[in-house]
Amino acid sequence: MPLLFVDLDNTLIDRDAAFRSAMAAFLAEHGLPDDELAWIMSIDGDGYTTRSIVARAMTHRYRNDVPPAAVQDVLDRGAADRVTLADPVRTALVEAARAGWSALVVTNGRTLQQTRKIRRTGLDALVDGWTVSETVGHEKPSPDIFHAAAAGRPLRQAWIVGDGIHTDIAGAAALGLRSVWLARGRTWQEQGYAPTHVMEDVVAALEHVVDVGW
Repeated sequence: MPLLFVDLDNTLIDRDAAFRSAMAAFLAEHGLPDDELAWIMSIDGDGYTTRSIVARAMTHRYRNDVPPAAVQDVLDRGAADRVTLADPVRTALVEAARAGWSALVVTNGRTLQQTRKIRRTGLDALVDGWTVSETVGHEKPSPDIFHAAAAGRPLRQAWIVGDGIHTDIAGAAALGLRSVWLARGRTWQEQGYAPTHVMEDVVAALEHVVDVGW
């Protein structure tokens, strides 16, 4: 059975929308201006800024208005408690399984938070497993995290699908695997490597992999 490695945040789920919602609620709860949301989203950097850096920045900025524990709590639980799985994504995963693909979530992040997202959205019932960087001690783009996810199964027919230039697609390049990059309105600019295909969303990407086959 060929393997289909799929990213989690901003690929299978809209992590940024969930994070934005959580931060808007955080600002309202603590009586902070709505326009602070733009600053938080900028500091967050599409989820790629290290959590500890975001926590320090927010704790310092709101030190007169918000207890540090409240900042920690919203970063730990806010987005994870708000993520949803769109029906078309659910359907695309089901169709991929019917076509003989073994879908595996491979994500950087903390085990508790990422697993919470997977279980909350019902992805745990739709994929054959998931691997979190904190759990295995390796982060994308390291080949080690994909080998850990494969659990001894061959990678020669595998695809990698994700929105991360320096994580998902760099990981595919390091392993010599085919890949689909989710552009999300961006233009590919990396010169050292490139995805096999570019799509705007994960549904189109999953359907493409199923159509092309292994």
